[in-house]
Amino acid sequence: MSKREKATKFINEFKAFALKGNMVDMAIGMIIGTAFSGLVSGLVKNVFTPALSIFTGKIDFQNLFYAMDGNTYATLEEAQAATAVIAYGAFIQSLIEFFILALVVFCMVKLLAKMAGFGKKKEEEPAPAAPTTKECPFCKSEIAIGATRCPHCTSELKD
Repeated sequence: MSKREKATKFINEFKAFALKGNMVDMAIGMIIGTAFSGLVSGLVKNVFTPALSIFTGKIDFQNLFYAMDGNTYATLEEAQAATAVIAYGAFIQSLIEFFILALVVFCMVKLLAKMAGFGKKKEEEPAPAAPTTKECPFCKSEIAIGATRCPHCTSELKD
């Protein structure tokens, strides 16, 4: 196979992969997920963090940091301009965003699964059990399936 044929085959395989419905659905999901992540970030920064600061003594998580030079700075921006900074408040805020996002995704998956009927174990009908008895054709008594003579009328049975 020539290099040109190999390249053409590779390109055709890539087209088939990229244009599959699943790939397009995944791309749309990524775009919506990115937009949703921005929405959750705004919700945490503008609603949850201020509400949480009521219970934590009006702590602004964005301004929680440790300046590596040991000096005290009024704001995170001042400290970042002067030295290396560990901004642990921003990390706390990111954790809150992550947990809210995880909770919302969990709830959405549960809702979609419920709507689509996924996750339900379908009740399978049990297979009928193999018969263990049969009826004697002569006296109509119930006898064991493997019997060759009826214990009631002593008739010889043809299987």
